[in-house]
Amino acid sequence: MDTMVKHRHTLSKNQKWVIASTSSGFALENMDVLFLSFAMSSMIADLHLSGGEAGFISTITNLGMLVGGITFGILGDKIGRVKTFSHTVIIFAIATALMAFANNIYLIYALRFLAGIGAGGEYGVGIALIAENFHKEQIGKMTSVAAIGGQIGAILAALIAAWIIPAAGWHMLFLVGILPVILTIFIRKHVHESEQFIKAQASESNSLLSDVAKKMFSTPHLAWQTVGLMIMMTVQIAGYFGLMNWLPTIVQKQLNLNVSNSSLWMISTIIGMSIGMMTFGSIFDYFGPRRAFAIFLIGSALMVYTLSLAQNMTMLLIIGAVVGFFSNGMFGGYGAVISRLYPTEIRSSANNIIVNVGRAIGGFSSVVIGILMDKYNLGVVMGFLSALYLLSFAVMITLPGLKILTKEAKRN
Repeated sequence: MDTMVKHRHTLSKNQKWVIASTSSGFALENMDVLFLSFAMSSMIADLHLSGGEAGFISTITNLGMLVGGITFGILGDKIGRVKTFSHTVIIFAIATALMAFANNIYLIYALRFLAGIGAGGEYGVGIALIAENFHKEQIGKMTSVAAIGGQIGAILAALIAAWIIPAAGWHMLFLVGILPVILTIFIRKHVHESEQFIKAQASESNSLLSDVAKKMFSTPHLAWQTVGLMIMMTVQIAGYFGLMNWLPTIVQKQLNLNVSNSSLWMISTIIGMSIGMMTFGSIFDYFGPRRAFAIFLIGSALMVYTLSLAQNMTMLLIIGAVVGFFSNGMFGGYGAVISRLYPTEIRSSANNIIVNVGRAIGGFSSVVIGILMDKYNLGVVMGFLSALYLLSFAVMITLPGLKILTKEAKRN
């Protein structure tokens, strides 16, 4: 009997390790994003950076993720998901540790690009492992569970930043960031390749690069599906990085908060994200992706603008949690959709290419928001993000693959 079916209700040992491995990778990635967020105001002051220069730190990280995503996505499909995981985490750890010694913006750009290469392979490889070790009706929920692991990393980052930055400065924050890598390396020694991947690898005879292109872009139908998912992921990343990289700095200025208080706001937002992920995963599995994405994209467009209305800490905590619920609740859904729409032999590549193209383009939102902050107010910034979510909704309703998955969910 297939392992996925046998353990439909109780997880096997390998399934537990797969979730732990993917969650730990997401946690490392989110910790890194949050470390950069909380260090941003100190880095700006220390290195005398403009908003655009500071925003480009995040952007170049995402460009590195595009390079790493494509490279490790192909390696994940060629040599295996588990072997690839061992390379990504080491590159990420080295680049993060060296940030502790960076003393100029050009070295920071170089190290953030390298960190992006390591982090870029995490998403696609991890999501592919989940898709190949769980039943298709569980993928939405399980990708959301793994993504919640990432949010736990974000909460830890907020707490650590509130303690380390005032006491030891932003350089030390990145040095501390290598400690969770040891745990991740230990976890990944227990993960094994799925039977589904081993069979697909044995029967695969085409050149992988040409096969990936063929299966993602060979017809107008497939090409629009791929481009449409890239647009949706671009908006997802633009919203997430816009909120996580800049809002701690924004609220520190607008409400005169210190790092500790802005950490409290960030934790509230992350808790909202985690609840949103579980809710989205359940809606996805029961009603299909179209309804799930429609609810969360419209909710994001409406709620993100309300952040500009917060006048005190209590309002900020409540609105932050609701915005987090909608804006990042759907993050795991992209991997679930991609894994269902593309075949096993290119699953890792498809996930990494789509997600990291979105990251590379969406990452420029940090630069745009930095420029908007220099010239306009918070209302303009939030209006920009709201318009992006509405664009994503308009694209989503045109994708035929999502219609098919929704019909399958209704039949089940």
